[in-house]
Amino acid sequence: MTEANDPSDISIRAARAVDFEAISALMSQPGIRAGTLRQPFSNPEQTRKWLETLSDDSIVIVAERAGRVLGLAGLHRSKGRRHHSAALGISVDDNHRGEGIGKSLLTALIDAADNWLGISRIELTVFTDNEPAIALYRRAGFEMEGTHRAYALRHGVLADVFAMARIRDPAGPRAA
Repeated sequence: MTEANDPSDISIRAARAVDFEAISALMSQPGIRAGTLRQPFSNPEQTRKWLETLSDDSIVIVAERAGRVLGLAGLHRSKGRRHHSAALGISVDDNHRGEGIGKSLLTALIDAADNWLGISRIELTVFTDNEPAIALYRRAGFEMEGTHRAYALRHGVLADVFAMARIRDPAGPRAA
């Protein structure tokens, strides 16, 4: 039997255009919407179009349990002189937080960044009151870089976010 915080029954895979309805429903959950910049009443067709038009510089993955999408995460590489960096976003089903889904998604994207894409800087913003996400990011090596005040309207109030980043030496570990 799997414990509530054991993600061994979670599978991580690339998001597909056919996932658009499940992803749209996931991203419309109140907790997820409050933690992202997503608008209310998003149309599933908008999600389908977004999935179909992702650039080659983006990796978008889902976490599934028993065929149900419980999490979504993306790594979106920057262009030009910022090609070494990527923006990260993670969302986990409101009813399945604390089960290791976010950690599984984050681990998969860090692995892709470090071992496949050569990305040395992963950056994100997180609302300042999202303590579980901040703790997850810190455990993964992200550091606080600053606060964006009055960053986004949330529940009718302008809310602050922290800017966080994980910077890895692009040369990788050095031989002793």
